[in-house]
Amino acid sequence: MSALPRLCDAGFAPRYDRAAMTAGVVHLGLGAFHRAHQAPVFDALAAGGDLRWGVTGVAMRSPGVVAALAAQDGLYSLSQRGGDEAAPRVIGVLKALLVAAQDPEAVIAALADPDTHLVTLTITEKGYLDHGPASAAGLIARGLERRRGLGLAPLTILSCDNRAHNGAVARDAVLAAAQGAGIGDAGLRWIAEQAAFPATMVDRITPAATPAMIAESSALLGREDAAAVWTEPFWQWVIEDRFAAARPDFASAGVQLVADVAPWEAAKLRLLNAAHSTLAYHGLLRGHRFVHEAIADAQLAALIEQVWDEAAVTIDAAVVDVAAYRAALRRRFANPALPHALIQIAADGSQKLPPRLLATLGERSDRGLASPALAAAVAGWVVALGRIDGLADPLLAELQPIARGTESPSAILARIAPDFHAETEIDTALAALRETA
Repeated sequence: MSALPRLCDAGFAPRYDRAAMTAGVVHLGLGAFHRAHQAPVFDALAAGGDLRWGVTGVAMRSPGVVAALAAQDGLYSLSQRGGDEAAPRVIGVLKALLVAAQDPEAVIAALADPDTHLVTLTITEKGYLDHGPASAAGLIARGLERRRGLGLAPLTILSCDNRAHNGAVARDAVLAAAQGAGIGDAGLRWIAEQAAFPATMVDRITPAATPAMIAESSALLGREDAAAVWTEPFWQWVIEDRFAAARPDFASAGVQLVADVAPWEAAKLRLLNAAHSTLAYHGLLRGHRFVHEAIADAQLAALIEQVWDEAAVTIDAAVVDVAAYRAALRRRFANPALPHALIQIAADGSQKLPPRLLATLGERSDRGLASPALAAAVAGWVVALGRIDGLADPLLAELQPIARGTESPSAILARIAPDFHAETEIDTALAALRETA
């Protein structure tokens, strides 16, 4: 038991009146990324005097983070690691805390509250596959139907997950859940026509908290903070400027509102996320634990540069300065002050690889371009599926026996990307990797 006083007992008051703040946002998926990325934006808005954007934070299943935050009255600290170090910043924008699995009705009520205008989601790529009544999509569908019945304005649903066309993916999931819940044609039309599902791109490297991070943050604060979050100095949020009703003054908090998110989304998925996945699988196979260790491996660094070379031709250079983006990624990956575990990044590859690697490889194949580095990146995933203990994936039981065999990975690719058509390059890369890994 810590001898330090709790964060909420220590006079660490945010820069605004929390009691006067209303919860205008419901966030589903109360993990470290939300607390490092979206919550600080709403915190900055509150500090600027707009108290309409407090957050009802919802953990989907696990009560652990909610219990830790509830014991601290929703307060937690955010530490930027790397570069010019700053003291941990205390965030106070979490107005209410819920666990969906324990009280789905409370979540639906929060979604149907007249003060609620936005729903933000960080439920990971696989979260959009579940359309059941207790899923994020199911809760949103029922919340929207209740709003319609009460004559309230619709909501804007902001997916903040690394899915290509994430707004459309979220919309499809919610409509599927609404159909499954028996919501009638009028309700389906209202969701489809009145609710907004803008595309977004989010970017901030945020590792899962460890006991060492918690202990160091608490020591720096002189207060116990069981929900401390570490992140990098870099931060970016790009949102398609399409909202159903009221929206915050996002631009004042540094958010980019644009007509088309696609170029930013492509750069994030095909440069940062593609490199992260490549480093994760190949790094684990070479005995590394963290991103900064893997990028310091000359062989892996060379592979990443080749992946970026191949991806670059698919990025809109009129919008994204690819050379500057790559230079920034090199610095960010090499940050030793932010230990980002490869095993965390390696999770759920069956959901991550199609937009991060396979889409780029397929596009280059359509142009008649060879992609040996991208093929090697995918081969790393296949080998890791069969050899790395502790790898998490929703399709692990189905795919791991195939990965442990010696045959072509075509059965794996057919399962995760049925339209993919560049298997030959991956076969070649896989044969070479199986000989050396």
